[in-house]
Amino acid sequence: MRLTAYTNYALRTLQLAALKEPDLVRIEEVVKIHGLKKPNIVKAVHELGREGYLVTKRGRGGGFQLARPATEIRVGDVVRLTEGDLDIVECFNPDTNTCPLIGVCRLSRAFQEATRAFMAVLDDLTIADIAANKGALMGRIDDALALPQDAPR
Repeated sequence: MRLTAYTNYALRTLQLAALKEPDLVRIEEVVKIHGLKKPNIVKAVHELGREGYLVTKRGRGGGFQLARPATEIRVGDVVRLTEGDLDIVECFNPDTNTCPLIGVCRLSRAFQEATRAFMAVLDDLTIADIAANKGALMGRIDDALALPQDAPR
């Protein structure tokens, strides 16, 4: 299973918000720490805010923070939000399926089982879990923030 970069951006944004809570996080911090493009983070923050994962504050001194406790935000839910459908093969979607083997194909069933197992692991993981090693993560974040903007990572 391969997730999009957008999903990674959204999860990294939530992780940083958990690490920095209760302080506001600025989009520029996410961009600098992870070496990402600002429009991608703006889009992720907007969607995460619209869906109730983040609270945003505009203007000077603005930023974002978690809208609810990190322990209540499941990674699986964020993946579903940012990835849309997880139909890894055509036959998963009955509306677009053209495969004549549907219903008898063991490969299709194996893909479905693997997808369910993948998502079950992510459903057991929260944003608090991916921010639990705060000391180590903040050490790396502090190092990244200290680098000049154009320094290689």
